[in-house]
Amino acid sequence: MIFYVVELSDDWNVDVPNWKYPRNLECVQSVISRLRQRFQDDGNVSRCYSTGRPRVTTPNADRYLAVTAKRNRRSTASDLSRQLSSATGTTVSRQTVYRRLGYIGLYARRPVRCVPLTATHCRLRLAWSREHALWTPQQWSCVMFSDESRFSLQSDSRRTFIWRAPGTRYHQENTIDRHRYGGAGGRLGRNYSWFQN
Repeated sequence: MIFYVVELSDDWNVDVPNWKYPRNLECVQSVISRLRQRFQDDGNVSRCYSTGRPRVTTPNADRYLAVTAKRNRRSTASDLSRQLSSATGTTVSRQTVYRRLGYIGLYARRPVRCVPLTATHCRLRLAWSREHALWTPQQWSCVMFSDESRFSLQSDSRRTFIWRAPGTRYHQENTIDRHRYGGAGGRLGRNYSWFQN
């Protein structure tokens, strides 16, 4: 049996729209609407009994999951579940791990694959971009770019996922260096030029 008690402040006004109440109540608008309706009906907003299943994890276990996922971003939900079970004795499903990490803003996403660049590569690319930043279309019309791509006949399943927060896709810890192509493959060369009419 779980007991919930909601305390209302003295300035609870049934004539004020729900959206005008502060957002620090940490609940959605539908909860406020139901509480207001119940308060108008019988003046009582306490929820005394609930038949739902209690949470299997404690706040400490949730923090442990979050810290473990941030330290090892490539660990799977099953790995995190096993680590939690061995550390705390609490057995949880993969879906519970997904929900707990999603609650704090960590989601399983495919990492960005990028070419590994050394400090020298970065410095040379920055110098080149600064040198050509103010070029006119007439100057670019005299330049031809060549590009050579290599393609592998073996598929890349991309089954590797990482735990990351939204908006951190291109952070260095969320990328995977990809510079080798395994197995048989081929090369394709292309040339590009800027032609102005």
